[in-house]
Amino acid sequence: MSRGSVAVLVLLVVSSGCLAAPDATGAPVTSDEPTTVAGSVNGTLEVHFIAVGQSASALVITPAGETVLVDSGDWRDDGEIVIDYLQRQGIERIDHLVTSHADADHIGGHAAVIEYFETEGEGVGAVYDPGIASSSATYDRYLDAVEEYDVPLFRTRAGTQLPIEGVDVAVLGPPQEPLANVDRNENSIVLRIAHGNTSVLLPGDAGVVEEQYLVSTYGDGLRSTVLLAGHHGSRSSTGTELLDAVQPRVTVISSAYSSQYGHPHEEVLERLATRSIPTYWTGVHGDVVVRSDGRTVTVLTQQSATTVATALRDEPAVDPGSGDSVAVREQFVAGSGERVVPITSDGGTSTSVAGQLSLAAVHADAAGNDNENLNDEYLTFENTGDSELDLGGWVLADAAGHRYTFPSVTLAPGEQVTVYTGSGTDGEGELYWGAEGAIWNNGGDTVLVTTDEGTVVVREEYA
Repeated sequence: MSRGSVAVLVLLVVSSGCLAAPDATGAPVTSDEPTTVAGSVNGTLEVHFIAVGQSASALVITPAGETVLVDSGDWRDDGEIVIDYLQRQGIERIDHLVTSHADADHIGGHAAVIEYFETEGEGVGAVYDPGIASSSATYDRYLDAVEEYDVPLFRTRAGTQLPIEGVDVAVLGPPQEPLANVDRNENSIVLRIAHGNTSVLLPGDAGVVEEQYLVSTYGDGLRSTVLLAGHHGSRSSTGTELLDAVQPRVTVISSAYSSQYGHPHEEVLERLATRSIPTYWTGVHGDVVVRSDGRTVTVLTQQSATTVATALRDEPAVDPGSGDSVAVREQFVAGSGERVVPITSDGGTSTSVAGQLSLAAVHADAAGNDNENLNDEYLTFENTGDSELDLGGWVLADAAGHRYTFPSVTLAPGEQVTVYTGSGTDGEGELYWGAEGAIWNNGGDTVLVTTDEGTVVVREEYA
C-alpha cells in the first residue's frame, strides 16, 4: 500500500461515523475533570505498562473485559515482547489498538499484533491513528496489515470519545489542526482513562508544544492519578506546567535502562523528585501494573526498587520481556493521602491489620545553624499497629533522594524510634543517620519509608 493511499484510507474511515464524539465538530473538551462517585463504579481497571526497552506499550483491561493496547514496542522486537506478554495475561482479542504516533519505537509490533490476533486469536476490533504518516517500512507494514485483515482504521483527534464500556476514555490530543508543522511527536494521541476516582494520562511522545496545548486547553481537567511520562522521560516532555496541572500520585517512565538517548533525563527525574512523585521506571522495576476499583489504587512491579526519581539510576536493571511475576509495591486511595497497605512483621503486605509504621513527629528546623546542629534535626516514628515491626533493611528517604537504611530494629506496638540526622551511637529508641549536612528542608519536604521489598510504608508531606 502506498503512503498516499494510506492517508486517504485514514481520512475515509473517519467519515464512516463509527466513533462517537462530544459534539458535531469534534471540538476539544474544555470542561473540568469529570466528577465520578467512587461508589457508582463496578469492577477493576488494569493498566499494564509493559517493559519493552527503549519504546512503549501499555495494555488497558477495562472492568467490562475490553482490551485497549496503546502502542506495541520497538520495530526491532517486531511485537515479540508484547505478544508474549499478552499471551501470559490470557488476552485473546484486542478490542482497540491505539497508535499514539507513527514512530517505529511505538508501532514496531503493530503488524505482528494484528496478524497474530487475526489469525490465532479473536481479532482486532479497531485501530486509532492520529493520521500523520511516516516514511518508515514499519509504518507501511502496519498499514498493510490493517488493509489485509480489513481492520477498521480511524483518524483520531481531540474531542473523540472512544466507545469503550465501563470507563471513560477521552482523547485530549492532538487538536484538529496539527501542531508544530505536523511533527509526529507533537501530534501524539493523548488519552485520559477514568474509572471512578482513578484516572490515567497517556501522552505518547508529546513535547513542549503539545503539552502547552494540553495545559492551555484543559487546565485542571488534566488532573490524573497516574501519569506516563512523555517521550520516555525526555527533558522536552513532562514539563513543570504539565506536572502542576496533572498532579499525579504516581508516574511511570517507559525506557531502556541503558538508553541510547540517555532517557530518562536528569531534568525530568529532578522535576519528579522535587514534587515527591513516586516514580516507577520499566528499566529497573520491569513491568508495572496499576489496578483500581475506582477508589483504591494498587501498584505492582516485577522488581522492588526505590521510587525516588533521582535515586533510580542506583538500582539494577531488569531485562525487557523477562516474564517474572509482579508483586504489590504500594496501595493508596485515589484523591487521598491515606495509606491502605497494612504491613506484616516480615515486611510483606497483608489484608489484616498488623504492624503499621507512622510518622509521629518532624523536627526539621534545628536551633541555630542546621548544618552545625544536626542532632537537633530528627524524625520520630511509631508502630501504631497491633503487632511487632522489624525495620531492618527498610529505607528512609527525602524528596531529594537522600537515603538512610534502618539497622536491625524491632518496634513493639506503641513503641517509637527517633532518627537523628547527625552522628552518635544507636541505642534504645535512638538511631543516627550519620549525614554530613542537614537533610530535612525547614520549609517543607516529603518523608518516604519503603520496606526492603520496595513497598511504600510511609509517604508524608510536611510544610
